[in-house]
Amino acid sequence: MKTVTGLFDNYDDASDAVGELEASGVPHADISIVANNSSDWYDGDNDSSKTAADATGGAGVGAVIGGAGGLLTGLGLMAIPGVGPVVAAGWLAATAVGAVGGAVIGGAAGGIVGALTDSGVPERDAHVYAEGVRRGGTLVTAKVSDELVDEAERILGQTDSVNLEQRRNAYEAGGWTGFDPKADPYTDIEVERDRTRNASPL
Repeated sequence: MKTVTGLFDNYDDASDAVGELEASGVPHADISIVANNSSDWYDGDNDSSKTAADATGGAGVGAVIGGAGGLLTGLGLMAIPGVGPVVAAGWLAATAVGAVGGAVIGGAAGGIVGALTDSGVPERDAHVYAEGVRRGGTLVTAKVSDELVDEAERILGQTDSVNLEQRRNAYEAGGWTGFDPKADPYTDIEVERDRTRNASPL
């Protein structure tokens, strides 16, 4: 098994990638999605989000871990240290907040960076992925069998995904040195500012 990861500025592009991964044969239990929700774009008006309401208070991670009919039916609301409010589903989300037996026990040691590195993502890349979610992005991560690695990498490396090296360089040019789990989450205004900047040629 190999962990394959992609960062997207747009949630719709990320959800399309999840659908392609599932269609290619990756079980939804092996896929995770974590999307910034600083602007409250996900209002929680569906059944799975009601089940996942107030995940930071200890309820709802069961809905986040997956859902019948595909990963995206299990979306839930939670908070990840240093990232803030997210809409998430899958194993990475549960690991990043410290879910044990379907209950949140507080921020896991290492949070989202620790969850990524534990799954095989290089730490240097994990910091950029975590910062990307903090700044408004959506992270898709899949644990894939050897025969599906090439297809998963193609799906998550498509033109709609973020070029990791370019994004790292852009962050570092602004003085960023690494993801800080103690940092304040980005506001919706800061997220929009970053999206506008990232839409421009680097």
